[in-house]
Amino acid sequence: MKETKLKFGVIGSGSWATALIKILSENNNDINWYIRNTENIEFIKKNSHNPNYLSSVELNLKKLKISAEINEVVEASNVIIIAVPSEYVNDEMKKIDLDISKKIIICALKGLVPETNLLFGEHMQKHFGISPNKFLVIGGPCHAEEVALEKLSYLTIGSSNLELCKIISEKFSCKYINVKASDDVIGIEYASMLKNIFALAVGISNGLGYGDNYQSVFMSNSIKEMKRFISKRHKIKRNINNSAYLGDLLVTGYSSFSRNRMFGNMIGKGYTVRAANWK
Repeated sequence: MKETKLKFGVIGSGSWATALIKILSENNNDINWYIRNTENIEFIKKNSHNPNYLSSVELNLKKLKISAEINEVVEASNVIIIAVPSEYVNDEMKKIDLDISKKIIICALKGLVPETNLLFGEHMQKHFGISPNKFLVIGGPCHAEEVALEKLSYLTIGSSNLELCKIISEKFSCKYINVKASDDVIGIEYASMLKNIFALAVGISNGLGYGDNYQSVFMSNSIKEMKRFISKRHKIKRNINNSAYLGDLLVTGYSSFSRNRMFGNMIGKGYTVRAANWK
């Protein structure tokens, strides 16, 4: 692959976006950052911290160019990281007026695009002309909160273009992040989505008072179901015990940082969905 200076653009301002920006900036990458809320932009520029997510992380402003204009960020970048919740991603992508078919797109979200019921990679190929050779996906297991604490963590980056995948993987590798390149893009996208469903369910079982014995059996059956589902959707040779699948499932199902487990736990204890969301 021809060596080109990578100019990263990040769409999103939540905890995962903030964690990825921390890693990239510490690795001496310049980053264009799209944040919708101008008050948050001013706060970050003044205080070097995200006011709402991972507020303990000190951001290197010398490496950041922050804008409330998504097209400005997209135009200035040749690698675009999409790190917004899947339920909002279509609305954000509709704001882009530029041709992005030649950009490298990195998926850092989990779930289907609700309006099309497609995986994000499929959605980008169909509606934005993104070639599979220019599409990558970031998988876990890696909680943003542990990135903030610089706990030893592990990422899997998937792409059908393994040469590009290895180049991008190097950009995220650091003293506390180990990165593995994979060609199983679809499998990683599905695993990132399914593990949240299983974590929600195991959280409900915990809230209902079921013990560790039950929950361990539930998680054991969850990885079997994940394997069957992904194999039906995309049958290739893969080791379901690898970290992008089993590892991501375990951390989401058991971690105190897992929002899906916590949400399920509250549902199991009798909270309404609205009350659990608020809490």
